[in-house]
Amino acid sequence: MALYRTELALDRTTLAWIRTGLAMGGFGFGMVAFFRSLEEQAHGARSLQLHQDAIKMGAALIFLGVVTTGFAGKAHWTAIRKIRRGESPALGRWPLVLTLVILSGLLGLAGLWEIFAR
Repeated sequence: MALYRTELALDRTTLAWIRTGLAMGGFGFGMVAFFRSLEEQAHGARSLQLHQDAIKMGAALIFLGVVTTGFAGKAHWTAIRKIRRGESPALGRWPLVLTLVILSGLLGLAGLWEIFAR
C-alpha cells in the first residue's frame, strides 16, 4: 500500500505542475491576444512599443509554461522508473521548483528592464 500511496502522491504533484504550466501558458496567450487587439488602437511610438513588449512578455510566459510542463513530465517519469525498480525516488540535486523560480525571476527582470530602459 505504501508504494501505491507514493505513486498517487507523485501523480498529484505532477498534475499540480501541469496545472501551473497551463496557467502560465494560458495567461501568456491571454496577454498576447489582449495586447494585440490594443496594438491596433495604439497612437504613438511609445504606446506601440509598450504593446509589443507586452506581447513579448506573453510569449515568454507561454514558453515558460511549456518548459515547466516538460520538466514536470521528465521528473515524473524519472521518479516512477526509480520506484518501480525498487530504488528510493530521492530528490534531485536541482529541484524543479528552483528552476521555475529562477526562470520566473529572470522573466520578471527582463520585463522590468524593457519597461524602464526606454
